[in-house]
Amino acid sequence: MAVGIFDSGLGGLTVLEAVANRLPSQTFVYMGDNLNAPYGVRGTSNIFDLTTKCIERMWEEDCDLVVLACNTASAAALKQIQEEWLPKNKRVLGVFVPLIESLTKRNWGDNSPPREVDVKNVALFATPSTVASRAFQRELAFRAIGVDVESQACGGLVDAIEDGDLILAEALVRSHVDALKRKMPTPQAAILGCTHYPLLEKVFKDALGENVEVYSQANIVAASLSDYLNRHPKMIGSNKLKNIFITTGDPVIISRRATQFLRRSVEFISA
Repeated sequence: MAVGIFDSGLGGLTVLEAVANRLPSQTFVYMGDNLNAPYGVRGTSNIFDLTTKCIERMWEEDCDLVVLACNTASAAALKQIQEEWLPKNKRVLGVFVPLIESLTKRNWGDNSPPREVDVKNVALFATPSTVASRAFQRELAFRAIGVDVESQACGGLVDAIEDGDLILAEALVRSHVDALKRKMPTPQAAILGCTHYPLLEKVFKDALGENVEVYSQANIVAASLSDYLNRHPKMIGSNKLKNIFITTGDPVIISRRATQFLRRSVEFISA
């Protein structure tokens, strides 16, 4: 049995790297819906349809557990997937809740009422669809009160990263941070609400300033997945096999981009 890691593009590879380092004996299947990326400008029903189609493809690779390492899919589709679509013997997890648990210092299973937390002003950088969904604010409200969240839709940033144009990507980060600061001049914390953004974490930190704590998802999700598997050992694979990389796009092009992305050789196969 393998654990599936899904993203609309290459950003989820940041999560895969972290979880693979944390769980070296676990087999992983990564799937990128590169043909339809980016999801951040798509509507909710379209995101749901695309995401579920890819999850079904990962089931063919014996992935009873799939992690949506895509904030847009987690924000727009996860709730409906879990409540209306998912068979009882399958599990799909998102990336928002582990991030919020880390921000609010609340552990999994803590169902106590929302309470005040140390952080009062939070900047959220995410795709337009994630921002429009208000999923981060909704999940945060279950755990904390008195937190002001200011969102910045980072249009164009995922495209620049996927295209490997890091000069443009850095310029866009600084522009989006400036726009956020005009709305919230002194955030205490910043959420990088897209799995592509950790590649530019240093740029975000430099633009935000040293007094802002930046939360990036890869290591947080890796720790959360490790905890989940400890609590659900039936989801752990019995034998370590070679990790598989699947794309809906051109596998030659995506393999080349992923190799540049991770700075090691990665070979994708066609979905």
